[in-house]
Amino acid sequence: MQRIIIIGYMGSGKTTVGRALAHNLGLSFYDLDWYIESRMHKTVKQLFDEKGEAGFRLIERNLLHELAEFENIVISCGGGTPCFFDNMAYLNAQGDTVYLKATPDILHGHLKMGKTVRPLLLDKTENEVQTFISRQLAERETYYNKAKYTLDVNLMDNYEKIKISVQKLRELLKI
Repeated sequence: MQRIIIIGYMGSGKTTVGRALAHNLGLSFYDLDWYIESRMHKTVKQLFDEKGEAGFRLIERNLLHELAEFENIVISCGGGTPCFFDNMAYLNAQGDTVYLKATPDILHGHLKMGKTVRPLLLDKTENEVQTFISRQLAERETYYNKAKYTLDVNLMDNYEKIKISVQKLRELLKI
């Protein structure tokens, strides 16, 4: 039975790497945000708008506990998932956790294109987004660094580099 759980800041490539790794290993892949949307029949943004961040985080925790019971799975968590409740300890108890680590500049570059779908980045200027990412990443790294494994993804900007990242991840996990 395998359970691999990918964590990291938004824009680090959790879904991209997670999906590629699951395909490579023949495992099922679930993105926690997509799972939440499917189960709640609302988007993450709608849930944030209706319930606020605290309400969303409670839903996220409950559905994380449901999803993390599945076997032979790769899970991509939301960027904030490890930082609330006992989620990081729970994830480490459930499987192999991997932190996809990238610098604030790399993350900013990835997020610039899709900031309209990120509830925490809405209505922020370019400079505010950069400052927000740097500050929040510094706060969240305490949790991210509790992952069993860390993979540097600063250079993951095309399909070949994604394949290399998956291979490095397999080596880290010894699979």
